[in-house]
Amino acid sequence: MTETISVPARLHDPNVRGFASDNYSGVHAEVLAALAAANEGHQVAYGEDVYTSRLSELMVEHFGEGTLAYPVFNGTGANVLGLQSLLPRWGAVICAKTAHINVDENGAPERVGGMKLLAVATPDGKLTPELIDLEAWGWGDEHRAQPLAVSITQTTELGTLYTPEEIRAIADHVHARGMHLHLDGARIANAAAALGVPLRAFTRDAGVDVLSFGGTKNGLMFGECVVVLNPAAATGLEYLRKMNMQLASKMRFVSAQLVALLEDGLWLRSASHANAMAARLTAAVSGIEGVTLTQPTTANAVFAILPPGTADRIREQFRFYDWDPSTGEVRWMCSFDTTPEDVDAFAAAIRSEVAAG
Repeated sequence: MTETISVPARLHDPNVRGFASDNYSGVHAEVLAALAAANEGHQVAYGEDVYTSRLSELMVEHFGEGTLAYPVFNGTGANVLGLQSLLPRWGAVICAKTAHINVDENGAPERVGGMKLLAVATPDGKLTPELIDLEAWGWGDEHRAQPLAVSITQTTELGTLYTPEEIRAIADHVHARGMHLHLDGARIANAAAALGVPLRAFTRDAGVDVLSFGGTKNGLMFGECVVVLNPAAATGLEYLRKMNMQLASKMRFVSAQLVALLEDGLWLRSASHANAMAARLTAAVSGIEGVTLTQPTTANAVFAILPPGTADRIREQFRFYDWDPSTGEVRWMCSFDTTPEDVDAFAAAIRSEVAAG
């Protein structure tokens, strides 16, 4: 029997573009094709499928022998699960004050994960051994949550980048104090593209114990992955994932997307393109009088201060977010589907509105 499939009406204008977040982008065509291929027939549920098996093989190829992969629904779930696996109930996590787990996850690490966050102010979103030591103390004091893990973000929330050497220094410092190192890799592909090194160069080889591997910001419909690089440090993920409502029954549809991303270099091509568009945007606005770039553009994020009132006028054409309303600082994000024409049109709108200000 031939089934007729109706095509729903499109509810949005596909020509509208924005620079607010790489989450605004659609799904990469190759990922959609992978989902369609995975949709045929039946596969065993809860991760016992061939796509999840292939994903595990690919994670080993990228990160080294002994790597374990746990696909999940989203980045907050990946971060909470990864950190939970590193900590006892009395454990605390040292992170940058700007970290996503501290600012944008609505208390999930504390309320769902049951861990205390010890946030440290940083000038550029990056932790250092010296900054870590501001909170790495009090072991054995029953009145203080025990600092037993450090979480860093690559790339950071300020668009900055850790070098492999910087992460190695942090890992050595953390491990010497009996702590573990977690890496929030929501934009890990953009970091690898910017550094020009393999994924394992600033993760496994640099001493990271557990990481969250981002997919949604790099062309997936949904799905991230907790990647365990040091199995001796992480325990209970099989149980924590289910307990925290992150175990997909039809896991093949998460895994198939990640396989499409990792198998033939799509992760790197997409991230490299997004980074290149951010560099193009930086070059286009750097000469505009009244626009001040506040952070180096190392990946796919551009941070700038605009004259008062300018941002809202520009947002009538292109959506983006304020980063610090008190200073006029804004954030512009490029994604895998940002085009040179998008960037040039956005830069022209900025130039026009700043001049009209």
